[in-house]
Amino acid sequence: MRRLKVCALWVLQAAILTVTTLPGTTWAKESAPDFVELAKRLKPSVVNIGTAKTVKPRRQFQRPYGGPFGNDPFQEFFDRYFDDMHQRGYKQRSLGSGFIIDGGYILTNNHVVAGADEIKVKLADNREFKAEIKGVDERLDLALLKIDAKGTLPAAKLGNSDSIQVGEWVMAIGNPFGLAETVTAGIVSAKGRVIGSGPYDDYIQTDASINPGNSGGPLFNTSGEVIGINTAMVSGGQGIGFAIPINMATSIIPQLKEKGTVTRGWLGVSIQQVTPDLAKSFGLSGEKGALISGIIPGSPAEKGGLKAGDIIMDFDGKKIQEMNELSRMVAAAPVGKKVALTVMRDGKEKKVTVVIERLKESGADNGEEAIQDKLGLTVKELNKELAERFQLKETTGVVVTDLKSDGAAQGAGIAEGDVIKEINGKTIDTLKEYEKAVAAQKKGDIIRFLLKRGDNSLYLAATFD
Repeated sequence: MRRLKVCALWVLQAAILTVTTLPGTTWAKESAPDFVELAKRLKPSVVNIGTAKTVKPRRQFQRPYGGPFGNDPFQEFFDRYFDDMHQRGYKQRSLGSGFIIDGGYILTNNHVVAGADEIKVKLADNREFKAEIKGVDERLDLALLKIDAKGTLPAAKLGNSDSIQVGEWVMAIGNPFGLAETVTAGIVSAKGRVIGSGPYDDYIQTDASINPGNSGGPLFNTSGEVIGINTAMVSGGQGIGFAIPINMATSIIPQLKEKGTVTRGWLGVSIQQVTPDLAKSFGLSGEKGALISGIIPGSPAEKGGLKAGDIIMDFDGKKIQEMNELSRMVAAAPVGKKVALTVMRDGKEKKVTVVIERLKESGADNGEEAIQDKLGLTVKELNKELAERFQLKETTGVVVTDLKSDGAAQGAGIAEGDVIKEINGKTIDTLKEYEKAVAAQKKGDIIRFLLKRGDNSLYLAATFD
């Protein structure tokens, strides 16, 4: 047995020698980074973020009729029990990660703190502070927090995510499953990943372990610079995690500090990918550019003379290799700027100039718009992305996307993901119809909702504050 082991080892060494001496093959002589020193130096800048949110449970149990001998003697007990539970609610707690960027400012994911009634930040030295949200960007899933801490805090250095290469070493620090200051390492597996989370997808993919609780934590390069914000993972996948490129965050941090929101450019087009067949039909040599499938009336695109069927090849002098690049370029463009576009129209190159306008903070190029009213709920017009998010079978209508914990809507039992079909007997298919129905109400009026929740329909009523 010992002889077999020795022989096997000799064969393996011979194989390695054979591979390393192949003609024309060059092997890097650099060793792996010193992760021990990196971890010691960088961990103090990473924080634990704990949140608490008051949740009023849905009334799941209901006895719609009496027993076989008339009134059910237990009905009153169930009514009182579940009504009391609904009124009191319970605290839902969660953990995430973040990192200090400047003074008491901390960067994390929006989904880590969204809807939280209380946010606490714990530093590496075990000091704990209450945090306030200074600004959020739901589209990029970013949030900027602020804590009031005395003295100088260890801030992380922000790097340049555009310069990273596939195959580079990276290190993640965070709180997976609540295990504080966990360090994992791997490489950049891919860049520019689109995972369907929004119009500005441009994720860094890494095989450094990222698990629940890592969200909002930093992804470092070997120089100790943050090049990404760990955000998502593939459920059930091994070694597949995603981080928001830090350059996307640095471009909006000043706005989050000053205004709490982000202003983006708007072009007003619906676009789609140029497939090989479409490229041939348009007489293109490759599948580059963004194909305009629709123009929003009154938009900068219509005013500038763009048409459905145009293929935008470059935007403000920057080539468009694939469709999603256009969304990111338009969003980053200053409002009011005149931008030159090169488009392919009827097989010929054409120059077009458009003036970028402001994208509504709660809207999107596809007409999506959010409305929050005195009922304490936020609604959006249903689209494919929202249908997937809430696992809805409905394709049209208005869906509830957020609720205030002390609002009349949540008190009435309305929940996120509910599709509003009627208000006081009037059909609701669009945001305009919803706005009109709500605007007609006066303080103290009772509003009756017909909702679609899963496969069920139900009526609920709320008082207009």
